[in-house]
Amino acid sequence: MREIPKATSSNYKSGVNAFVSGRTVIAYWLIPAETARSFFQAVINDLAGRYDAPGFDPHVTVHVGSNRAGAAESALSEAARICKPINLKALEIGHSSEFIKTLFVQFALNAELRQLNEITRDAARDSSQYELKPHLSLLYKKMPAAARRELAGSIKVPFSEVTFDALKAVRCVSPTHSRADVEAWRVVAVKAF
Repeated sequence: MREIPKATSSNYKSGVNAFVSGRTVIAYWLIPAETARSFFQAVINDLAGRYDAPGFDPHVTVHVGSNRAGAAESALSEAARICKPINLKALEIGHSSEFIKTLFVQFALNAELRQLNEITRDAARDSSQYELKPHLSLLYKKMPAAARRELAGSIKVPFSEVTFDALKAVRCVSPTHSRADVEAWRVVAVKAF
């Protein structure tokens, strides 16, 4: 299996590629704790290699707002100060025709996640109307529905609940439609709970 580059602070520079689509935003990601993170990263890397798709860090998007790096650092610091690790119940493996939700693990929305969304949005001083639908994507690729359905049926997640213990703020384009968009993602801040 070939190594797939990921959006990490160590291997990406700041800024956004000129060949990307959409507007530049900051996405706030909830990052799984180590055991689940390694499992999901292996699945993402395997699928990316098999389907010639972009690699990325496993995450659940908590909020998407305006592109203000200073606000991102402030939002992550405030969330890390107030919140503790969050446990989310895994519901199912889903799929869709949306590029960034080709194949994903759907999670139940809970009070802790809602609170984190509010804290992040308020601390970033952002009025974006991002709709929180917690999921962890496993593959970004345009595929026929039958192939997505078959692939979703083949994935087994060994966790009924996943603990998330860190936040990342990532500069990206919205909407994300292509591999170039994904490869232009840049981590601007990281905080552990």
